[in-house]
Amino acid sequence: MYRILRKKSLNSTVTQMEIEAPLVARKAKPGQFIILRVDEEGERIPLTVAGCNPTEGTVKIIFQVVGATTEALNHKNEGESISDFVGPLGTPTHTDGIRKVCIVGGGVGCAIAMPVAEAFYQLGAEVTAITGFRNRELVILEEEFRACSHRMVLMTDDGSYGRHGNVTAPLKEMLESGEYFDQIIAIGPLIMMKFVVETARPYGVPVTVSMNPIMIDGTGMCGGCRLTLHRDGKAVTRFACVDGPDFDGYEIDFDEAMSRGKMYGDFERHAHEATCNLFRGV
Repeated sequence: MYRILRKKSLNSTVTQMEIEAPLVARKAKPGQFIILRVDEEGERIPLTVAGCNPTEGTVKIIFQVVGATTEALNHKNEGESISDFVGPLGTPTHTDGIRKVCIVGGGVGCAIAMPVAEAFYQLGAEVTAITGFRNRELVILEEEFRACSHRMVLMTDDGSYGRHGNVTAPLKEMLESGEYFDQIIAIGPLIMMKFVVETARPYGVPVTVSMNPIMIDGTGMCGGCRLTLHRDGKAVTRFACVDGPDFDGYEIDFDEAMSRGKMYGDFERHAHEATCNLFRGV
């Protein structure tokens, strides 16, 4: 069992927890993820490591309450435990040789982007952060990003905070002005990452995207997290859990990934409603 040491609400739908998992905390690196089960009857869900403290033996996770499992997890309180917490899984974000990086985070994807930005900052790279949210109420980790960025631009779709617009607007301005980055790293909704790639394409700047498709076992054996990449004129299959989650954004078939991501939408909504009713005693 893995004890919840700290729990914090970041906004109305996003929660941060620190889990006591010393073996994971000792080895986890930015970009990697864990798979957890709330209880022995629960489903497995992947969550990216949002930070770790090897000395304390804790791993930070940040999740949005969107389905049955995240609803059940969110009802756990400090001092309680979850059944399984496996990791670190996946390949860490590549940092070698990158001296100037632009981190683009969208919504709850900022929970993944922040430790990546922090890692580059600690390595001495020049970090630009662009974060985007639908409105002011959904903004998370603003101060954390400011602490590990040399420049930060915060965008909201409705203009209620920061700049009005989406994350591609300031990125395009920077690239059009002649600014170059060794790497752009985009983490967020698939549609956002797709348009970050298209914004950068005319300028030839490398773009890494973090893919978080359907996962079950986290070892590549189930095939649930398969992605189609277009490489050298050929379609190739890769698995996000073992080959990723980071991939070359120019190679990803985003349309297929978005289509696959919607496959279980209705099922998940019904499961979420049933779980909510369970906790309400309906």
